[in-house]
Amino acid sequence: MNNKEKLTIDIRSEIGNLEHVIIHTPGPEVENMTPENAARALYSDILNLSVALPEYNEFKGILNLFAKVYDVKDLLVDILKTEKVKTSIVSRICKSESVDDICKIISGYSNETLAAQLIEGVEMRKDTLTKYLDNERFSLHPLPNFFFTRDASFSMRDRVIISQMASKVRERESIIMEAIFDYHPIFSTQTVNPVKTWDRSGKASIEGGDVLIAREDVFMSGISARTTSQGIDALLEYLKTLPGTKHLILQELPYQPESFIHLDMVFTFLDRDKCMIFEPLIMSSSRHLTIHIIVEDNKVASIMEENNILEALKKIGIDLEPVVCGKEDDIYIMEREQWQSGANFFALAPGKVIGYGRNVHTMENLNRHGFEIIKARDILKNKIDIQSYDKFVVTIEGDELSRGGGGARCMTMPLKRKEVNW
Repeated sequence: MNNKEKLTIDIRSEIGNLEHVIIHTPGPEVENMTPENAARALYSDILNLSVALPEYNEFKGILNLFAKVYDVKDLLVDILKTEKVKTSIVSRICKSESVDDICKIISGYSNETLAAQLIEGVEMRKDTLTKYLDNERFSLHPLPNFFFTRDASFSMRDRVIISQMASKVRERESIIMEAIFDYHPIFSTQTVNPVKTWDRSGKASIEGGDVLIAREDVFMSGISARTTSQGIDALLEYLKTLPGTKHLILQELPYQPESFIHLDMVFTFLDRDKCMIFEPLIMSSSRHLTIHIIVEDNKVASIMEENNILEALKKIGIDLEPVVCGKEDDIYIMEREQWQSGANFFALAPGKVIGYGRNVHTMENLNRHGFEIIKARDILKNKIDIQSYDKFVVTIEGDELSRGGGGARCMTMPLKRKEVNW
């Protein structure tokens, strides 16, 4: 793609051949966390960057074999070159986080330094008594969650949906992603912020980890600690603006434990006819509703309860065979591997997925369902020709990355996939 060509966003499935994707390579922001502030950053542990980065680079290396990969920081540097855009981003972030006193200081930074500081955090200048006595290290806090690029924005058909994050500590991520899609010259799209456009309750939030695009006309979402019913209602208002019949399949998720943070932690697509599930919730829970909403053009035609996600999808022509996360008939191993993002897979193409190799029982189940298990390092060292396999799961180590509370799908924001031949 040359500089004059623009990329049109096009996501109409979870599994179509990946062509373009955005990631964010974790950096110093991850190690700017301490045990004391980890909970505020929505972490239950702290990560070691020197261990996590080699794991992440394996992941990025595999993505590069299948698609054009963009990094958030590079895109941010690009748009900061336009002075008007730079001023707008800094002003919006400073207003959002009530740190107007540092706006003038960081506005004078070079584009590269500013991009880094907006992600890694801006240290507080202890130039007043109040600041001197303040235990905080940063005026602008680091964004250690940003390598989970799925959450702050997500592609839906030819638009980019800007998330309303559940926690204010992640709001800057959405501001940055919205600015990238609004101002970067390579992208041809429109951003839509359903919550800001349609919500009047003040209770709405929606995050990309909860939203799955099953088919062009079939959308899925969790109702979770991060995506509220009011957030879903705002998304429904957007779906009403799209022509034709749309289906929205919703799954209630428990608020605890934290590993159930998003729908893609318990359900992901693997192939045209296969999905990965955390069976106790998806198939066996009687306490958490599955709801099917049908939208006809500009109105909600019906809202009904379904037995489970798989039955709801089958009724509208998506017949999936479930692969169980963990060890079948062993609830303890299921729970352990789900905690380690064992249900969170990212499709490179139909039947070609990537996930954490540490979830050995999940991998064994995938192998029994016809997936060849291939280590990322073997592919990157040219020990294996990945093109010779029709169906596979590429495994990255993920021992450190998984401690961040997300998997391969969490770490990607797809921009374009090829059409699926259903």
